[in-house]
Amino acid sequence: MPSQQRNSWQDGAIYILTFAGILWAVEIINAALSHRLNVFGIYPRELIGLWGLLLWPFLHGSIQHLAVNTTPFVVLGWFIAMRGPAIFLQTTIIITLLAGAGVWIFGREAFHIGASGLVFGFFGFLVARGIYEKSISALAIACFTLFYYGGMIFGVLPSDGFISWEAHLFGLMAGIFAARIVPVRAG
Repeated sequence: MPSQQRNSWQDGAIYILTFAGILWAVEIINAALSHRLNVFGIYPRELIGLWGLLLWPFLHGSIQHLAVNTTPFVVLGWFIAMRGPAIFLQTTIIITLLAGAGVWIFGREAFHIGASGLVFGFFGFLVARGIYEKSISALAIACFTLFYYGGMIFGVLPSDGFISWEAHLFGLMAGIFAARIVPVRAG
């Protein structure tokens, strides 16, 4: 394996595992505080809910909530992080802010929290990037994403009242948008 390719795999793993570590550190602190930090999630159409535009992916309702989000977050995020820290950061910021704004404007009245909206954004980014970029590697990653995580698309439909399907929907849309505007390579 060429050195540059090996470095992108290793660097991607470092970026995404560091981010996942931050998610877990925040959840441990939040759990110790009886999840009182969740009031900093997105609360639609309320000024206090604007904090959530930045913080919602870091806050979870329980350790189990974060555990369910961690594997797809790490796997899908790693494919983006392998493109470099700038691509990963740009994509993550676009998804976080656009999906958060969509939830803040159109979401139902509740606190919307959790990295699942970001996971849906990563899903949308990887599939759309395969279509837009049309390279063998991007298409292979898009196919992998659809094969292993395609069933999650049903999460954009209203179901359980405790699941923010709005964050899933707007995350997916923001990821598709990010795939269109984020450069193919950093630089």
